[in-house]
Amino acid sequence: MKNLYLLVLALLAIGANNAAAQDVRYNFAKDAPFSDFKTYKWVDIKGSDKINEMAQQQIKAALQAELATKGLTKTDSDDADLYIGDQTAITTEKEFNSYSTGWGAGPGWGGGWYGGYGGMTSQTTTGSTSTIYVGQLALDMYDSKKKELVWRGVASKTLDPKAKPDKQAKNLQKAVAKLLKNYPPSVKK
Repeated sequence: MKNLYLLVLALLAIGANNAAAQDVRYNFAKDAPFSDFKTYKWVDIKGSDKINEMAQQQIKAALQAELATKGLTKTDSDDADLYIGDQTAITTEKEFNSYSTGWGAGPGWGGGWYGGYGGMTSQTTTGSTSTIYVGQLALDMYDSKKKELVWRGVASKTLDPKAKPDKQAKNLQKAVAKLLKNYPPSVKK
């Protein structure tokens, strides 16, 4: 029985850890010549939300470092192979937690054909709300010659303006590494 209890606790801990983990998704154009892309230029994506300037600089620095490990070189030339832009979104969600204590209502006590006397109990329900910050980082890559989107990745639970600077940097580095893990994509033929 003790082993079963420990197994349940372990599974709950794994589930809680996965629920808080960053979620990364990506998609790409299967016909894009990813092996030909060697240079990129940063572009602004019109209409996208931006976070504060310091955080934006940290995001670009983290992305540039990871893109360099993928063999891509940053340039300011319009002749770059890729145009790359990022978008951020920070939203909040409300989470409601509640629990009850005490006894619930019962069928009563006593006996008889009428079911006995009614069971009176006391019960307390306690609730609280908390704010969860959901920060997304999206990265778009466009073929500069065709002017077409060829790769897009999104990392959720990456940006948290309420976190301490060390935690923000750690989350960002982890998210960027996960985000670009599958770049360049392997195309199965």
